[in-house]
Amino acid sequence: MIATIQYNSRKIQIDVSKPIDISIAIDMSKENINAWYVDDPKIIPEDSDGEIIKVSEGAVVNFNNIHFNPHSHITHTECVGHITKEVHSVNKNLKHYFFVAEVVTVAPENDGDDFFISKKQIKTALRNKKRDAIIIRTLPNLLEKKSKRYSNTNPPFLLEEVAVYLKEKGIKHLLIDLPSVDKERDDGKLLVHNAFWNTKGELRMDATITEFIYVPNTVDDGEYLLNLMIAPFENDATPSKPILYKIENQ
Repeated sequence: MIATIQYNSRKIQIDVSKPIDISIAIDMSKENINAWYVDDPKIIPEDSDGEIIKVSEGAVVNFNNIHFNPHSHITHTECVGHITKEVHSVNKNLKHYFFVAEVVTVAPENDGDDFFISKKQIKTALRNKKRDAIIIRTLPNLLEKKSKRYSNTNPPFLLEEVAVYLKEKGIKHLLIDLPSVDKERDDGKLLVHNAFWNTKGELRMDATITEFIYVPNTVDDGEYLLNLMIAPFENDATPSKPILYKIENQ
């Protein structure tokens, strides 16, 4: 099923029957990703006065409660409300869901025990391309990213200069396959979050950061149409399901 989308002066064609899901789900049948020093997520049936509401237990429906933290357990999209005193909801501020995105693959540089992504790497990958969103896949790109326990591991992160560059380039949506764009322990500075959302100036209310994605190795670097789907929680962050579509008429 081919769809044609008018994007500025371009007509973009995609095959909507071939979505590429780059989200990581909460799946209680296996070990889940986890970060930020919290317990694992839980999906358990409601217990109503000792009656387990589950079909296999004799109930007529399955009726589960879900306990999770979007920042710790699942692919999630967040807005500036993640770091501001005033409450801002990503559900209220993300009002459009289709974007032209560039997938880039980078191998983090290192300085001692720190592994990071620099402006030079991202600038080289993007060159002069104009995009709404960037999707960063880090190397090595192992399947363990979908179940890794990140707490106290000092994962790779972006340098502040990357966020400044992306903001100045007009990129509104930053997606990455790590638990955070910032260093795990940075004394609360959150340099990348602050720079990307421009907290020292006019806040970029419609800009988002999506963390804990997974881009399969079968997906080539390049231009895609991104459908950034989010769950309707009035919160600074919400579970999300970013979907890529290969642009057929490049």
